[in-house]
Amino acid sequence: METKARLVAAAREPLWERGYAATSPRAVLDATGAGQGSMYHHFRGKEDLARAAVDLNTDEMRAQVDTDLGGPGPALDRLHRYLRRERDVLRGCRFGGLAQDPEAMASPVLAPRVEEMFRWPVGRLAPVVREAQAACELRPGLDADRLAVAIAAGVQGGYVLARATRDPTVFDSAVDGIVALLDTARTEP
Repeated sequence: METKARLVAAAREPLWERGYAATSPRAVLDATGAGQGSMYHHFRGKEDLARAAVDLNTDEMRAQVDTDLGGPGPALDRLHRYLRRERDVLRGCRFGGLAQDPEAMASPVLAPRVEEMFRWPVGRLAPVVREAQAACELRPGLDADRLAVAIAAGVQGGYVLARATRDPTVFDSAVDGIVALLDTARTEP
């Protein structure tokens, strides 16, 4: 693996686990065995390295969500697939910790990326909700945009509750609650 890719890969873990403020470029360099000159050859500094790691996380998350929501099957099944996907819930969302990190959210480079990764899933979920409504899987009177926000908030809240209680079953309960709400919104057969 080339040095630049190794540096980005090594930065992803501390950004996820500790956030931007607590991510040390020295620790990233030590984890890769790269010299400081290598880092500054590829990146302008810590913020630029973090941007590359966040961009890689963004690409992976978008691909996963697109697979969940854009795959085959009825729209409601795809919403369930998105909700029930295997996640490492005790580690939390790769973007959730950054959203809580004042230094990351003060960054003109990182903040817009983090904001977008909280807006994007809502924008991706809403059309699938509308598709479920058009296919008579969900009641047509529901506000698809608000339901998409509720689904995304339920997933994010599930991460927070699971981490705070150190209990992954809390995330499962949050997802079960969202699924139950979707089931109550089903159209009558």
